[in-house]
Amino acid sequence: MTQLAPLPKVVMGSLAFGVFWMLAVFPSVPFLPIGRTAGALLGAVLMIVFHVISADDAYASIDLPILGLLFATMVVGGYLKGAGMFKHLGKLLAWRSQGGRDLLCRVCVVTALASALFTNDTCCVVLTEFVLELAAERNLPAKPFLLALATSANIGSSATPIGNPQNLVIAFNSKITFLQFFFGILPAMLAGMGVNTVMLLCMYWKDLEGADEVAAAAGKEMEAVEEGRSPASVLSLKNSPTATPAAHGALRQRHGYDTDDDPDSMMSENIPTKHRWFMQCSEHRRKLFLKSFAYVVTVGMLVAYMLGLNMSWTAITTAIALVVVDFRDAEPCLDKVSYSLLVFFSGMFVTVSGFNKTGLPGAIWNFMAPYAKINHVSGVTVLSLIILLLSNLASNVPTVLLMGDEVAASAATISASAVTRSWLLLAWVSTVAGNLSLLGSAANLIVCEQARRAPRNAHDLSFWSHVVFGVPSTLVVTAIGIPLIGKIAF
Repeated sequence: MTQLAPLPKVVMGSLAFGVFWMLAVFPSVPFLPIGRTAGALLGAVLMIVFHVISADDAYASIDLPILGLLFATMVVGGYLKGAGMFKHLGKLLAWRSQGGRDLLCRVCVVTALASALFTNDTCCVVLTEFVLELAAERNLPAKPFLLALATSANIGSSATPIGNPQNLVIAFNSKITFLQFFFGILPAMLAGMGVNTVMLLCMYWKDLEGADEVAAAAGKEMEAVEEGRSPASVLSLKNSPTATPAAHGALRQRHGYDTDDDPDSMMSENIPTKHRWFMQCSEHRRKLFLKSFAYVVTVGMLVAYMLGLNMSWTAITTAIALVVVDFRDAEPCLDKVSYSLLVFFSGMFVTVSGFNKTGLPGAIWNFMAPYAKINHVSGVTVLSLIILLLSNLASNVPTVLLMGDEVAASAATISASAVTRSWLLLAWVSTVAGNLSLLGSAANLIVCEQARRAPRNAHDLSFWSHVVFGVPSTLVVTAIGIPLIGKIAF
């Protein structure tokens, strides 16, 4: 049983956590406009200054595997961008698209399925800037698509042990196999994905109006280019103020420009290499080899995840393999890593660990545990509300670490099958709880910060913008998924 810390420690720890929470929610608050990253560091420092957590415990609380995973996926994402993955993904999303609403549905489905395989954090790191550009190309508002990306990534990641860090902890502690985990949550994930998509469409239906005409115009422009009009007509289309970026991209490709030639790309042909083997190959073959290698090692990374290898070191190995084979100074690649995001997470880990040491999260569980038996509807409801609350106060990974054994022990008094269902229920609710607010999930924060710092089409997704959709979506999706947990036995 978790005990409350002495009153001064509880008060000071709660104060430090409150400062962190306030600055995370209001990064530009007038009396302290220092931003989220500095706010996380301030919360961590206050935890140490107030003696809520020792300096050694603070360093130990920083989850290096998660930071390593984030760092490596940013590097891998940069190389995949250079390899043209986003161009192909864009074709998949835009193929016969019927406008903004159809595109939103596609983003939800693709993100959810990809997150189950590549982890939600990875998908958010890789796809945020791409989604911003996708919306901007079609003159669509960014907010619905960013919400679709973040919420769908969380929902989709619930289906596998490799979908997110808390699922990995649950799979390890519960000894549930990959396939048992997958089939146990799959029905809830699919239902949740569908419901979340419908709610997005209902809430932003008017915002996506008129997008059909824009998309149709872009399609006609691209069709005209493909039909091979005269150079004069092509030039007039290119210089037209109404021509969309999509049509310009088609024009460049039609007239011999490689749409993947991004000056910021780590694989750009503008940077020569001194490697003897590459010197003997044509630039086209060299670029084709680097692209193929990026796809192959990324698939290998996915297979390694499924085999249960360490996720963080697998991603780091993949990243360094790409750097070595590229055979160039890696500084341009490393410069694209969002180090401020890594610093933010470091401060958050220390702050959350200090808050847990106050005993408040454990006290909440101790008080509610007798009413949270999973063999009754009321008990499942109470348990789900506790998980939702703690996941947004102390984050989902600490919540799983805190509650996992307690929930399983409580379920063991009912039956063996109840133990498995309790672990799966914990995985489902703690993951979907991340959609409640920006602070509920690392994936949300990644989308928010990546979108805010995007070099093009930047968008500031505020705390309240997320909450307005996140609260109803979380409650409805969680409620619909709970009865479906464990319905398919493997």
